Amino acid sequence: MPKKALKLKKLLIALSLIIIGKTQLIAENLIESGRWIYFADNVMGGISVGSSEYVIVASGKAIRLYGEVSTKNNGGFIQVRMPYSIDQLEKYKGIKIKMKGNGDEYFLHLRNRSSRLPWQYYHASFKSEPTWKEVNIPFEQFKRSSNFMKSVFDPSSIKTIGIVAYGKDHTADVMVSELEFY
Repeated sequence: MPKKALKLKKLLIALSLIIIGKTQLIAENLIESGRWIYFADNVMGGISVGSSEYVIVASGKAIRLYGEVSTKNNGGFIQVRMPYSIDQLEKYKGIKIKMKGNGDEYFLHLRNRSSRLPWQYYHASFKSEPTWKEVNIPFEQFKRSSNFMKSVFDPSSIKTIGIVAYGKDHTADVMVSELEFY
């Protein structure tokens, strides 16, 4: 095989491996990434108190978000969030989560290129139950938090994914063991 053809073959193999690796990351359970960061409304003067931790469950590892959400002092949220940036999400319809909690309502917050300010995101709710449950949340269910954002969510430019307890005074306690695109 000529030297130029051999170099081209090696380049094509390398590019194929990169593309395959990128696609497999999308199918991976994002809970396993270990890149979740906890923060609360304290960043804006709120008084909610909480925490997050990894816990071992029958199916592997889960991220647990728990604490006291308070709407006093213009607050009202606790969350765990992770950065995310992989292309090729156009072929997916939404996000599948496996979770369990204290029976309260929680939210997924997605930020993308349209979310320019810290308080801008697209959100969809899910109700937790005391037993493990899988929920599919189609991208069409995600609503914008501000009229200054695009009205239709574009999944191809996701920057962060958050699991959030917010909007009312309550005790939050939810575990998510799987978070994947479907």
